Amino acid sequence: MTETIHLGDIIIAVNRKAVKNVHLSVHPPDGQVTLVAPTETRLEVARAYAITKLGWIRDQQAKLLAQARETPRRFIERESHYLWGRRYLMTVEYQQAKPSVRLDHKRITLTVRPGSDGEKRAKVIHDWHKSLLHTVVPPLIRKWETKLKVRVVGYFLQRMKTKWGSCNHQAGHIRLNTELVKKPKDLLEYVIVHEMTHLLEPTHSDRFAAILDGHYPSWREARAELNELPLTAVVWNE
Repeated sequence: MTETIHLGDIIIAVNRKAVKNVHLSVHPPDGQVTLVAPTETRLEVARAYAITKLGWIRDQQAKLLAQARETPRRFIERESHYLWGRRYLMTVEYQQAKPSVRLDHKRITLTVRPGSDGEKRAKVIHDWHKSLLHTVVPPLIRKWETKLKVRVVGYFLQRMKTKWGSCNHQAGHIRLNTELVKKPKDLLEYVIVHEMTHLLEPTHSDRFAAILDGHYPSWREARAELNELPLTAVVWNE
């Protein structure tokens, strides 16, 4: 039976599962809050934990209210773009110089040559997205190579319509969807762990789930959050 915690105007649904750690999630589109706790956790302990995360919960709910499902981007002035789960406004500058992208705390500034069309602007942003991922992905792979005791021979970044990632376990390669740059970094890490687990177990078998349970207990919640975030139309069925 689902229990609830009331913190002022915030209602948290508490679910007990055979997990090691407490996992708190704020779900789109309306900011519903759930807390998954180990089976023996007392409700007052779960409540105390939730109180310590109250500021985080309100921040996440505020972000969801500001978000909208992405329509095709045109890469124009004051257009909304997402990076690591945060919303930024785009500024476009035209200069006779090499195209570049600059990020500050509120804006993404795209600099292109005069006359650059939407396709060119899109390519500059996509290349920038890949450069950001190339900075973040290798340390995460190294971290999980140690934890999972596997080796990733190589990784690749590409646009993918129906998956967040894939793994060729025979070659030791993983592929990651470049759209992940728009998601919170912990969800990128989950996808990396998911695909690296396929190096140990190629199928989505009970053994695969058991490996994830042992190393990344909140993986089901992370998968649900990844699919629910209202940023793109991609739904990951793996």
